[in-house]
Amino acid sequence: METDTETLYRLFRECGKVSTDSRSISGGEIFFALEGENFNGNEYALKALDSGAAYAVVSAGFFGGKLPEGKYKGRLIPVQDTLKALQQLARYHRSMTFVNGRPLPVIGLTGTNGKTTTKELITAVLSARYNVTATEGNLNNSIGVPLTLLKIGSQTQIAVVEMGASHPGDIRELVSVALPDYGLITNVGKAHLLGFGSFEGVMKAKGELYDYIQRTADKVFINVDNPYLCRMASERPDLITIPYGVAYQGVSVLETSPEHPYLRMEIPDADGGEGATVTVDSHLVGAYNADNVMAAIAVGGEFGVGLKEAVAAINAYIPANSRSQLIRTGRNTLIADAYNANPTSMAAAMDNFMSIDSGHKAMMLGDMLELGPDSFREHLEIVRKAAGTDMQVFLVGQEFRRALDMFRNEDKNSRTTLFMDFGTSGDLASWLAANPLDGYTVLVKGSRGMKMEKVLTVL
Repeated sequence: METDTETLYRLFRECGKVSTDSRSISGGEIFFALEGENFNGNEYALKALDSGAAYAVVSAGFFGGKLPEGKYKGRLIPVQDTLKALQQLARYHRSMTFVNGRPLPVIGLTGTNGKTTTKELITAVLSARYNVTATEGNLNNSIGVPLTLLKIGSQTQIAVVEMGASHPGDIRELVSVALPDYGLITNVGKAHLLGFGSFEGVMKAKGELYDYIQRTADKVFINVDNPYLCRMASERPDLITIPYGVAYQGVSVLETSPEHPYLRMEIPDADGGEGATVTVDSHLVGAYNADNVMAAIAVGGEFGVGLKEAVAAINAYIPANSRSQLIRTGRNTLIADAYNANPTSMAAAMDNFMSIDSGHKAMMLGDMLELGPDSFREHLEIVRKAAGTDMQVFLVGQEFRRALDMFRNEDKNSRTTLFMDFGTSGDLASWLAANPLDGYTVLVKGSRGMKMEKVLTVL
């Protein structure tokens, strides 16, 4: 007999926490035995109970219709689909959570680039006044979103939920779980083209967030400087929007220098009188983060966090996990942006890096993955862009190697002597260990699967 969501919710209220990894059981939680292409969590359900889990949610047919008894009696919870049970539990918990008698506000955000940084900035700004539960790291998929929602506690006043997508329908699935009251798409760009098929496919897939918010008559935060987002909003004429934008709000992005390498901005302060401004002096690397900052300020404003208060929170935020980090080693200055890459974010990172005034500069670029049939053309465009500089360029991966070979064939007079290519980031790290760079400013960027962070320790 399968277990319904209300019964599961009573067990969740008893336990207060869930786990999907039998190795991380600390005691008292509900273990969900999820299934994937290369694993079956049902095989670890009894181990999870032995390790201290209170209950284990398992596939109804896994034990052949007869659940083990003895010490396991009453602790194995059969359901038809363990992932759907996890999602339905999270949705139910979200809908049953109230703040001062009103439903908990949930902000859902997605986008091609910058969504995790934007989520962190929004969380920092809102935390100035509220207890915020937010997505940890980038747990933004069909498993991560429900896990985030199930961490909402009695003290939570606002939830910020990041939603990732690599195929059509992914966002539609996630909003049906998170039930956001507010939506924010950071931008749309060329990423996961293998799954989406085209840039238009990306816009349609990300637009599933706007579709949901339009149906619920809630609000979206929209960067009105972005023509693609404006187009997407105009295609949904009943959409209620809260506009923001660097140009729209007359913001000045200040120049960087080796002494001031981080993003700095002057934002007009309407409450401070004519000509008054507030200065953002962040720890973020890259002018492309200006949009993310303005998104966080817009969200804060909607929830009563004033401009000066929001900027103070942004200035105090320090990024981690190789997301636009500036690292000073004993020999070099590194801009580590090695968490992910696609053609849009790669080009933006390169443009920002080119604008930095520094003596010796080098770029270390790893393959951009999941681009499908467009992969060769997009890598070739990045090689051409890099060739327009006078920097030393280190390329990592087979896609960049193919593109560099083509570029050398089509442009015999190009400055390809400035290029070196390596099969893996480990190969590049070994070369750098034997041929150390000294006194350089270095951009390190690539898709997560390329593990470009391996080169950081030898720079």
